[in-house]
Amino acid sequence: MTAYLFRRLLQALVTVLLVTVISFGLMRLMPGGPVRAILGTHATPDNIAHLTHQMGLDRPVYVQYWNWLDGLLHGDLGFDYTQQRPVSDLLFNALGASAFIVGAALLLALLIAVPVGMIQATRRNTLVDHAFTVFSFVAYGVPTFFLGFLIQQWFEDDLKWVSVQNQVASFGQALTHPEAICLPVLTLTITTVAGYSRYMRSGVLDQITQEYVRTAKAKGASRSRTLYAHVLRNALIPMVTLVGLSMPALVGGALIVEYVFNIQGVGLLTTRAALQNDYSITLAATLVTAVATVIGSLLADLGYAVLDPRVRFT
Repeated sequence: MTAYLFRRLLQALVTVLLVTVISFGLMRLMPGGPVRAILGTHATPDNIAHLTHQMGLDRPVYVQYWNWLDGLLHGDLGFDYTQQRPVSDLLFNALGASAFIVGAALLLALLIAVPVGMIQATRRNTLVDHAFTVFSFVAYGVPTFFLGFLIQQWFEDDLKWVSVQNQVASFGQALTHPEAICLPVLTLTITTVAGYSRYMRSGVLDQITQEYVRTAKAKGASRSRTLYAHVLRNALIPMVTLVGLSMPALVGGALIVEYVFNIQGVGLLTTRAALQNDYSITLAATLVTAVATVIGSLLADLGYAVLDPRVRFT
């Protein structure tokens, strides 16, 4: 187990290192370079030379990368010359609202998708199964931004049930103003449940045909005990991988719903930065997302040991 953890941590570190190399390379491949992106097309040669020296871009490439990597290791994601603030301040100030949206949507999606998938599998080809299947296909196929606009129009404009006038910009504000965060959470939850429930249904259907289920029934185990004590635990194993690998999609969905509902999170910050050619914020958000994806994959691998005692890490 210890050797496996060490290897997985080493692989995660190598992956993150490759991400930093790619991110650093993208900065240098921008049309006109990062200096031109900051100053614009009408910058004078003196201004370009001054900012180039100030950012250290006149040094060798390997020195630039090492200085940039050293800054990342110390929590320095760079300086945003457009807003004249450190990128880490801008990013982490907006991270709270985004973390609340993604975390709440993920938790709700699991609480809904797991029992829905089990109901569909145990009542296969019934009216209930067909109804949930139609819902899943429709919810999965509708673009996130379109679903967000529909929910906003219905709950806020038509029904007047929810008002999102007071927007949130931190985790604490999300806790104290749930009315401003419920619609984006609902949007992400619907799209996530659509995919998760299908995987759960497939996992349960695969497990109920296994030999251990017939053995449990032959020994007199009740239907509910067989389902919840044996089938559920094994059916959750693919869900662990799905949750870990779906983090980029969840973050991407959060970016869209934050833009739709004007939530002051990382998604809206990144969207505005991309539209304004603000490369420093865009690449910092990309790097943070990549690191979150690697961590999610690592936690998914470790989750196998909890759910499946047959797994042995060697």
